Amino acid sequence: MIALTPHLHVHSLGTVNVCFALDDDGWWLIDTGMPGSADAILHAAASLGQQPTGLRGIVLTHHHIDHAGSAAELHARTGAPIHAHPLDAELIRRGIPARETLRGGPGIARRALMALGGGSMPRAYDPAPVAVEVEDDGSVPALGGLRAYHTPGHSAGHLAFLSARENTLIAGDACANLLGLDPSFAHEDFPLARQSLARLATLVFERACFGHGRPIVHDAQARFRRRWA
Repeated sequence: MIALTPHLHVHSLGTVNVCFALDDDGWWLIDTGMPGSADAILHAAASLGQQPTGLRGIVLTHHHIDHAGSAAELHARTGAPIHAHPLDAELIRRGIPARETLRGGPGIARRALMALGGGSMPRAYDPAPVAVEVEDDGSVPALGGLRAYHTPGHSAGHLAFLSARENTLIAGDACANLLGLDPSFAHEDFPLARQSLARLATLVFERACFGHGRPIVHDAQARFRRRWA
Protein backbone atom coordinates (compact mmCIF):
# COMPACT_ATOMS: atom_id res chain seq x y z
CA MET A 1 0.00 0.00 0.00
CA ILE A 2 1.35 3.42 -1.00
CA ALA A 3 -0.03 6.54 0.69
CA LEU A 4 0.06 9.25 -1.96
CA THR A 5 -1.57 11.57 0.57
CA PRO A 6 -3.21 10.90 3.94
CA HIS A 7 -6.53 10.56 2.08
CA LEU A 8 -5.49 8.70 -1.10
CA HIS A 9 -3.84 5.29 -1.08
CA VAL A 10 -2.77 3.03 -3.97
CA HIS A 11 -2.89 -0.72 -3.44
CA SER A 12 -1.40 -3.32 -5.79
CA LEU A 13 -3.34 -6.51 -6.44
CA GLY A 14 -0.38 -8.00 -8.29
CA THR A 15 -0.88 -6.96 -11.90
CA VAL A 16 -3.26 -4.04 -11.37
CA ASN A 17 -3.75 -1.26 -8.85
CA VAL A 18 -6.82 0.03 -7.04
CA CYS A 19 -7.18 3.30 -5.14
CA PHE A 20 -8.74 4.03 -1.77
CA ALA A 21 -10.09 7.56 -1.29
CA LEU A 22 -10.79 8.30 2.37
CA ASP A 23 -13.34 10.89 3.49
CA ASP A 24 -14.64 11.79 6.93
CA ASP A 25 -17.93 9.99 6.26
CA GLY A 26 -16.58 6.86 4.56
CA TRP A 27 -14.39 5.71 1.69
CA TRP A 28 -14.46 5.35 -2.08
CA LEU A 29 -12.87 2.68 -4.26
CA ILE A 30 -11.44 3.43 -7.70
CA ASP A 31 -11.36 0.21 -9.76
CA THR A 32 -11.84 -3.32 -8.44
CA GLY A 33 -9.21 -5.58 -10.01
CA MET A 34 -9.78 -8.99 -11.53
CA PRO A 35 -12.64 -11.31 -10.51
CA GLY A 36 -12.00 -12.73 -7.07
CA SER A 37 -10.30 -9.60 -5.69
CA ALA A 38 -13.05 -8.53 -3.28
CA ASP A 39 -11.57 -10.19 -0.18
CA ALA A 40 -8.14 -8.65 -0.79
CA ILE A 41 -9.68 -5.21 -1.34
CA LEU A 42 -11.81 -5.33 1.80
CA HIS A 43 -8.83 -6.60 3.81
CA ALA A 44 -6.73 -3.68 2.55
CA ALA A 45 -9.56 -1.28 3.40
CA ALA A 46 -9.68 -2.71 6.92
CA SER A 47 -5.96 -1.98 7.31
CA LEU A 48 -6.88 1.67 6.70
CA GLY A 49 -9.59 1.52 9.35
CA GLN A 50 -12.43 1.27 6.82
CA GLN A 51 -15.37 -1.13 6.95
CA PRO A 52 -17.50 -2.51 4.07
CA THR A 53 -20.52 -0.58 5.35
CA GLY A 54 -18.57 2.66 4.92
CA LEU A 55 -17.97 2.23 1.18
CA ARG A 56 -19.81 5.16 -0.43
CA GLY A 57 -19.12 4.34 -4.05
CA ILE A 58 -17.23 2.17 -6.55
CA VAL A 59 -15.72 4.22 -9.38
CA LEU A 60 -14.57 2.42 -12.53
CA THR A 61 -12.09 4.01 -14.91
CA HIS A 62 -13.27 1.62 -17.64
CA HIS A 63 -14.92 -1.72 -18.31
CA HIS A 64 -11.91 -4.03 -18.77
CA ILE A 65 -11.91 -7.17 -16.67
CA ASP A 66 -8.82 -6.24 -14.65
CA HIS A 67 -10.55 -3.06 -13.47
CA ALA A 68 -14.25 -4.01 -13.29
CA GLY A 69 -13.86 -7.72 -12.57
CA SER A 70 -14.84 -7.58 -8.88
CA ALA A 71 -17.35 -4.73 -9.11
CA ALA A 72 -20.39 -7.01 -8.93
CA GLU A 73 -19.18 -8.86 -5.83
CA LEU A 74 -18.16 -5.68 -4.03
CA HIS A 75 -21.50 -4.10 -4.83
CA ALA A 76 -23.32 -7.18 -3.54
CA ARG A 77 -21.32 -7.20 -0.31
CA THR A 78 -21.43 -3.47 0.41
CA GLY A 79 -24.39 -2.01 -1.47
CA ALA A 80 -22.13 0.76 -2.80
CA PRO A 81 -23.30 2.27 -6.12
CA ILE A 82 -21.09 1.77 -9.17
CA HIS A 83 -20.01 4.77 -11.27
CA ALA A 84 -18.75 4.59 -14.89
CA HIS A 85 -18.81 6.48 -18.19
CA PRO A 86 -21.93 5.85 -20.32
CA LEU A 87 -19.92 4.35 -23.20
CA ASP A 88 -18.57 1.60 -20.94
CA ALA A 89 -21.51 1.30 -18.54
CA GLU A 90 -23.53 -1.09 -20.70
CA LEU A 91 -20.54 -3.41 -21.15
CA ILE A 92 -20.05 -3.49 -17.37
CA ARG A 93 -23.74 -4.32 -16.96
CA ARG A 94 -23.22 -7.25 -19.34
CA GLY A 95 -19.84 -8.39 -17.98
CA ILE A 96 -17.99 -7.90 -21.27
CA PRO A 97 -14.23 -7.83 -20.52
CA ALA A 98 -13.01 -6.06 -23.69
CA ARG A 99 -14.22 -4.86 -27.06
CA GLU A 100 -13.13 -6.75 -30.16
CA THR A 101 -11.34 -3.60 -31.33
CA LEU A 102 -8.80 -3.78 -28.48
CA ARG A 103 -5.32 -4.24 -29.94
CA GLY A 104 -1.74 -4.09 -28.75
CA GLY A 105 -0.16 -0.69 -29.19
CA PRO A 106 2.82 0.11 -31.43
CA GLY A 107 6.05 -1.71 -30.62
CA ILE A 108 7.01 -5.36 -30.24
CA ALA A 109 7.08 -5.23 -26.42
CA ARG A 110 3.55 -3.87 -26.15
CA ARG A 111 2.18 -6.39 -28.63
CA ALA A 112 3.89 -9.22 -26.73
CA LEU A 113 2.45 -8.02 -23.40
CA MET A 114 -1.00 -7.82 -24.96
CA ALA A 115 -0.73 -11.35 -26.36
CA LEU A 116 0.44 -12.78 -23.04
CA GLY A 117 -2.10 -10.90 -20.94
CA GLY A 118 -5.03 -11.50 -23.25
CA GLY A 119 -4.41 -15.22 -23.36
CA SER A 120 -4.43 -15.59 -19.59
CA MET A 121 -7.51 -13.52 -18.80
CA PRO A 122 -11.02 -14.91 -18.26
CA ARG A 123 -13.44 -14.24 -21.10
CA ALA A 124 -16.16 -12.71 -18.93
CA TYR A 125 -16.91 -11.37 -15.47
CA ASP A 126 -20.06 -11.08 -13.40
CA PRO A 127 -22.34 -8.31 -14.73
CA ALA A 128 -22.39 -5.31 -12.41
CA PRO A 129 -25.22 -2.76 -12.08
CA VAL A 130 -23.82 0.67 -12.96
CA ALA A 131 -26.06 3.11 -11.09
CA VAL A 132 -24.34 6.41 -11.87
CA GLU A 133 -23.13 7.38 -15.35
CA VAL A 134 -20.31 9.93 -15.21
CA GLU A 135 -19.81 12.22 -18.20
CA ASP A 136 -16.79 14.28 -19.23
CA ASP A 137 -16.34 17.24 -16.86
CA GLY A 138 -18.63 15.55 -14.36
CA SER A 139 -17.62 14.79 -10.83
CA VAL A 140 -17.69 12.12 -8.16
CA PRO A 141 -18.18 13.34 -4.56
CA ALA A 142 -14.97 11.85 -3.19
CA LEU A 143 -12.03 13.81 -1.80
CA GLY A 144 -13.98 17.04 -2.01
CA GLY A 145 -14.88 16.31 -5.65
CA LEU A 146 -13.08 14.17 -8.22
CA ARG A 147 -13.36 15.84 -11.61
CA ALA A 148 -13.89 13.35 -14.43
CA TYR A 149 -12.06 13.57 -17.76
CA HIS A 150 -13.25 11.42 -20.64
CA THR A 151 -10.00 10.01 -22.02
CA PRO A 152 -10.93 7.55 -24.79
CA GLY A 153 -8.46 5.45 -26.71
CA HIS A 154 -7.61 2.58 -24.38
CA SER A 155 -11.37 2.13 -24.03
CA ALA A 156 -14.17 4.20 -25.56
CA GLY A 157 -15.52 5.05 -22.12
CA HIS A 158 -12.26 5.50 -20.24
CA LEU A 159 -12.24 8.08 -17.46
CA ALA A 160 -9.36 9.74 -15.62
CA PHE A 161 -9.96 11.73 -12.44
CA LEU A 162 -8.31 14.80 -10.98
CA SER A 163 -8.42 15.65 -7.29
CA ALA A 164 -7.59 19.32 -6.93
CA ARG A 165 -7.60 19.00 -3.15
CA GLU A 166 -5.08 16.15 -3.19
CA ASN A 167 -3.21 17.59 -6.21
CA THR A 168 -3.32 14.14 -7.81
CA LEU A 169 -4.29 12.66 -11.18
CA ILE A 170 -5.84 9.18 -11.18
CA ALA A 171 -4.93 8.17 -14.73
CA GLY A 172 -6.39 4.66 -14.88
CA ASP A 173 -5.13 2.99 -18.05
CA ALA A 174 -4.79 6.16 -20.10
CA CYS A 175 -1.09 5.49 -19.50
CA ALA A 176 1.13 3.33 -17.32
CA ASN A 177 4.35 3.68 -15.34
CA LEU A 178 5.94 0.24 -15.62
CA LEU A 179 9.28 0.73 -17.37
CA GLY A 180 8.75 4.48 -17.42
CA LEU A 181 5.85 6.76 -18.27
CA ASP A 182 4.31 5.35 -21.44
CA PRO A 183 0.95 4.86 -23.15
CA SER A 184 -0.96 1.77 -22.10
CA PHE A 185 0.12 -1.42 -23.87
CA ALA A 186 -3.29 -1.91 -25.55
CA HIS A 187 -5.79 0.41 -27.21
CA GLU A 188 -9.04 0.47 -29.13
CA ASP A 189 -7.85 3.62 -30.92
CA PHE A 190 -4.18 4.56 -30.49
CA PRO A 191 -4.32 8.03 -32.14
CA LEU A 192 -7.30 8.91 -29.93
CA ALA A 193 -5.37 7.64 -26.90
CA ARG A 194 -2.51 10.03 -27.73
CA GLN A 195 -5.00 12.90 -27.94
CA SER A 196 -6.30 11.97 -24.50
CA LEU A 197 -2.76 11.98 -23.10
CA ALA A 198 -2.12 15.40 -24.61
CA ARG A 199 -5.24 16.61 -22.81
CA LEU A 200 -4.09 15.18 -19.49
CA ALA A 201 -0.74 16.91 -19.96
CA THR A 202 -2.51 20.29 -19.83
CA LEU A 203 -3.86 19.67 -16.31
CA VAL A 204 -2.23 20.77 -13.06
CA PHE A 205 -1.17 18.06 -10.59
CA GLU A 206 1.82 17.11 -8.46
CA ARG A 207 1.19 13.36 -8.21
CA ALA A 208 -0.20 10.70 -10.54
CA CYS A 209 -1.25 7.10 -10.07
CA PHE A 210 -2.01 4.43 -12.64
CA GLY A 211 -3.81 1.16 -13.16
CA HIS A 212 -0.43 -0.45 -13.86
CA GLY A 213 2.90 0.61 -12.42
CA ARG A 214 4.11 2.75 -9.56
CA PRO A 215 2.71 6.18 -8.76
CA ILE A 216 4.68 9.33 -9.47
CA VAL A 217 4.90 11.27 -6.21
CA HIS A 218 6.66 14.46 -7.33
CA ASP A 219 6.58 16.64 -10.47
CA ALA A 220 4.13 14.35 -12.28
CA GLN A 221 2.69 17.19 -14.34
CA ALA A 222 6.14 18.10 -15.66
CA ARG A 223 6.77 14.51 -16.70
CA PHE A 224 3.42 14.35 -18.52
CA ARG A 225 4.18 17.58 -20.35
CA ARG A 226 7.64 16.45 -21.40
CA ARG A 227 6.16 13.22 -22.71
CA TRP A 228 2.93 14.35 -24.38
CA ALA A 229 2.44 18.12 -24.55
